[in-house]
Amino acid sequence: MTTTPHSLRTELQAALTAHSMLEIDGLHAFEFTLDDMLQIESMDGRERKVWRFSLAQIDAAEFDAELQSWVVNDGNADHRIVVLNGISASDEDEEGEQE
Repeated sequence: MTTTPHSLRTELQAALTAHSMLEIDGLHAFEFTLDDMLQIESMDGRERKVWRFSLAQIDAAEFDAELQSWVVNDGNADHRIVVLNGISASDEDEEGEQE
């Protein structure tokens, strides 16, 4: 059973803490910040792309349960954001998580 996240802002804050990554409009983004706005950076071939969303736009995002993604409008167009679990290397034994 899949649960609906409470808000995109909550999910983004958790993603930042867990060193996750995002997918926006089909592009993977490892660089994103959430302060007084959400800024996402990604490379599309040789082209650097940057998206900026206000907190109000983030709070107005709608969750698409079927596609497990968020739809955010920046005032010009809708953008689809997926929060993905990132993979990070650690030298610590994570035995407790495998139980």
